[in-house]
Amino acid sequence: MVKQERHRIFGLDVIRASAILLVVASHWAALVLPKTNGVIMPLFHFAGAVGVDLFFVLSGFLIGGLLLKNIQNQKTRFFDICYFWVRRWFRTLPNYVLILILNIIIFYLLFDIADFRVLYYFLFLQNFADPHPRFFTEAWSLSIEEYAYLLGPILLLVLVHLFRLKRHKALFLWMTFLVIGLITFNRYCFYLEHDVMGYNDWTRQMRNVVIYRIDSIYFGFLAVYVSKYYEALWRRFKWTAFAFGSFLFFGMHLTTWYFHIQPQNSLLFYALFYLPLLYISLVFLLPVFSLWKRGGFLSSTITRLSKISYSLYLVNMSLVFIPLRYVFDVDSANLVMKIVISILFWGLSIAVANALYNYYETPLMAFRNHKRILKLLKQESFENSSET
Repeated sequence: MVKQERHRIFGLDVIRASAILLVVASHWAALVLPKTNGVIMPLFHFAGAVGVDLFFVLSGFLIGGLLLKNIQNQKTRFFDICYFWVRRWFRTLPNYVLILILNIIIFYLLFDIADFRVLYYFLFLQNFADPHPRFFTEAWSLSIEEYAYLLGPILLLVLVHLFRLKRHKALFLWMTFLVIGLITFNRYCFYLEHDVMGYNDWTRQMRNVVIYRIDSIYFGFLAVYVSKYYEALWRRFKWTAFAFGSFLFFGMHLTTWYFHIQPQNSLLFYALFYLPLLYISLVFLLPVFSLWKRGGFLSSTITRLSKISYSLYLVNMSLVFIPLRYVFDVDSANLVMKIVISILFWGLSIAVANALYNYYETPLMAFRNHKRILKLLKQESFENSSET
């Protein structure tokens, strides 16, 4: 077992694998079951949304841990933060830019349409304050993550250098609560500016927009803070937390379903309370999964799925779903044909994601982690911070 494998936490791989399966399953349903009546399609849409929320909370837990470690080690200078950003961008941007360019090419070839607004995607501005366009729909969540990791460290620098806040525990909490407070205020303004809207409009105009969703990452920050500074409680009450999180998650959604609580009749709830309660319910699942060190049956499959999850998230809709939808008349397909399309969708999605991970993502990550590159980045950070 290589060093990298020994540091993996199997429970977190389970969360990541579950999240990507929920997302891809929702896209599969949209491909082969688009006109199904009843609750089937809403359930698949809901599952996909929860899958993304799981990604947000888990990402905040992991990346927040790295930022907290920086603060603990008093690495809060400008170039320390730049080093943090460079390593983060090295992980996310190469795959994103490659798939974005492929999306532009495929969209032009299939539909013969060129739109200059795709340039916004290169800076993650396409859904910063407005609904996400129909093009490259997966990118909405990536914009939220990228701006989340920009905003927090910028606030960190302000707290350190303007207010001279040095205590690392207080610094991390101030940064986290400032972000949550700012985004909550944005959602309250959204509530004041809007009146009646359906669930789909609420999703497009608020749930998928950067300035209303950045805090989703920072609930993961709170979780990692508790896990580091209250480790005994984190371990002792892991199953209690799991039970509470499960009760909150299912209780809230069953209540909204039974009493028909929707944005059109309860916009204040959906603007201010629904999403934070959802994040909290998912955060309370983390103690059990973060302490789940070893896998059992299908462990290698789950770990592999976790590794390719980012690639799979990027490719399954734009590079597989759209071409299949273009080639096949899915709406009029019979059962056998839909089975064939389903096999093609899942098989191609996983195959393309594996290829992207093996031959593009992994070599770039190896380059990022090369000792000479790390030494150069750290030396550059030290020299520039010394000059200031």
